Amino acid sequence: MKKEFYSNGKLLITAEYIVLDGAKALALPTKFGQNLIVEEAQNKVFNWTSFDADGSIWFKDTIQFASIVSKEQFDDTKNIKNTLIEILHEAYNLNSNFIKNSDGYTISTELTFPKFWGLGTSSTLINNIAQWLNIDAFTLLKNSFGGSGYDIACAQNNTPILYQIIDDKPVVENIIFEPNFTKNIYFVYLNKKQSSKSAIASYYKKQASVSKTIEKINAITKLIIKTESELEFAEALKKHEAEMSLILELQTVQEVLFYDFNGIIKSLGAWGGDFVMVISKENPTEYFTKKGFTIILPYKDMIL
Repeated sequence: MKKEFYSNGKLLITAEYIVLDGAKALALPTKFGQNLIVEEAQNKVFNWTSFDADGSIWFKDTIQFASIVSKEQFDDTKNIKNTLIEILHEAYNLNSNFIKNSDGYTISTELTFPKFWGLGTSSTLINNIAQWLNIDAFTLLKNSFGGSGYDIACAQNNTPILYQIIDDKPVVENIIFEPNFTKNIYFVYLNKKQSSKSAIASYYKKQASVSKTIEKINAITKLIIKTESELEFAEALKKHEAEMSLILELQTVQEVLFYDFNGIIKSLGAWGGDFVMVISKENPTEYFTKKGFTIILPYKDMIL
C-alpha cells in the first residue's frame, strides 16, 4: 500500500539566529516543498531514492534495518546516508513499530524546488517522516538536526506564522500577512547554499547578552506585520539588518554585495547564502542578473 506525504518549504523573514533565544519570528511557508512516498518491500531494508526538482537522482542507497537500530555510521563519503540513518534512528527511538512490524520499504522523496535553494530539504524530510510515523516532528528535529523549529512549523502550516520558543517549547501562531505592496517584494538566490548547522554554531560563539536585542527584534517583527506603508516596512527591515549585524559581527549583505542597489535587501535565515528578500519600486531583475544572480522570484511565485 502506497502512502504519500507532503511538507512546505520555508523562509524566515525576521529573527534569524535570535529566534533560538526566544525572539518572535515571522516565517512564511513557500509554494515549494517535498513529497515522501512510502511503499512496502522485503529483506528488512530501506530502498531509498531522492529526486531533485528536475527529476534527477541526488541520493540513492540501501539501508539495512539493523543500521538504523544501531545508528551505524559510514565513512565521510557517505555523509547523506549517515544523516538519514541518524534521523531514522531518532524516529525509531520515538516509535519503533516501523522497524519491528515491517519487512522493508521502498521510499522516494521528491523536491519541488532545486535542492541547492535551501528552502528546507531537511526540515520537509523530517516533517514528512514524522507524519508517516505519527511522531512529533519538533522532537525528531531536536533529537537529530537541532535548530529552532520554525522550519517544521512552516512545513505544517499553509499560512504565514509567528514562531517563538517559550520554555523550550515551540509556540506557533497563524497570522494574516498580506502587505498591499507585495508586487515590490522579490526573493533573490545568492548562488550558494548556507549550512544552518554551521551558521547556528557560529552564532553561539559570537553571542553576547541578547535580551535587549530580542526586545528590539520583537518590536520590528510586530511593525512589519502591521504596517501598510512600504517605506515603513523597508526601513524596519533595514533596522533589523543593522541590529543583527551588531550581534553577528558581520556586514550586512547589502553592504557587502549590493551597496549600490536602490532599495532594501535583507538576509533570510543563515547569513551569507540562500535567499535574500528585496524591496524595490522597480523590477530588479536586470540589476541582479548583471551581477550574476539570475534566480529572482516575485513574492507571488514564492510564498504560499
